[in-house]
Amino acid sequence: MEAIVINHYGDAKQLTAAEISVPEITADQVLVKLHATSVNPIDWKMRTGLLKDAFPFHFPITLGWDAAGTIEAIGENVHDFSIGDAVFARPDLSREGTYAEYTAINQDKLAKKPANISFSQAAAVPLAGLTAWQTIHNVLKLQSGTNILITGGSGGVGCFAIQLANLVGAHVTTTASPNHSDFVKSLGAETVIDYHETRPSETLKDFDAVLDLVGGEALTDSYKVLKTGGHVASIVENIDNELMTKLKLVGHHFWLDPKGTDLQQLAELLAANKLQVPIARTLPFSEIGLNVAHRLSETGHVQGKIVIQMHND
Repeated sequence: MEAIVINHYGDAKQLTAAEISVPEITADQVLVKLHATSVNPIDWKMRTGLLKDAFPFHFPITLGWDAAGTIEAIGENVHDFSIGDAVFARPDLSREGTYAEYTAINQDKLAKKPANISFSQAAAVPLAGLTAWQTIHNVLKLQSGTNILITGGSGGVGCFAIQLANLVGAHVTTTASPNHSDFVKSLGAETVIDYHETRPSETLKDFDAVLDLVGGEALTDSYKVLKTGGHVASIVENIDNELMTKLKLVGHHFWLDPKGTDLQQLAELLAANKLQVPIARTLPFSEIGLNVAHRLSETGHVQGKIVIQMHND
């Protein structure tokens, strides 16, 4: 099968077309023919070698950890899914990712694709959508009336987090550049702060929660907007627990647990048209397409998700 792989760590030029074997599935897996995948920051961080100590995969490495497609084969222990089912998932992290025509996925990571969305839309959801779902519901445990600051709200995770926080009745403030202001407001943000001009701590105080999607100064500044006992979760950096104790805050460093049951919750929202899937760019499954996608993602200024399309929906 065709795949886009890397044989060395480096820039986007390392993404190379290759013929590799179709993966063999275990008893608890399904083989999915991919219709689309998407690009996330973890992809280029893995490509550059930033994550090589945490994930010491041997080359060649097929990147990509969002999947949308149809089931071609099932393992003997798979009972809730059938050949031909349209599914989506964030597969387990491995060196056999989703920049390929086929991928093997554990059944506990799968959810059925809602009929009212395309494969391209479905591919944009799993990693970013699950990150937003789990931080909003499981970590920060937002409730109606909660005040939350989401830093970097126009990106892949942010665009889902704003919507999910809005759905539970939270009051959402986010940071974004002026050209993304209308976009994040359309998703449910009540207040938008231009981070080029104003630090959130200059205008906000006594917030219940912060979801940090940026890191660095944006994270440390966000501590100042929280009330005593407020919660901050970051998907970018580790939280200094000693500092949290000193500031009387509760910190959480988040790492995704790609549960199919949580993805099914998102699928139900999508089926009910309660969740938008903002797609910034759709590119072809090719060396050039992935190269452009990685370069776009690395700018850190993409509005929504970047999708790689294998087949027309």
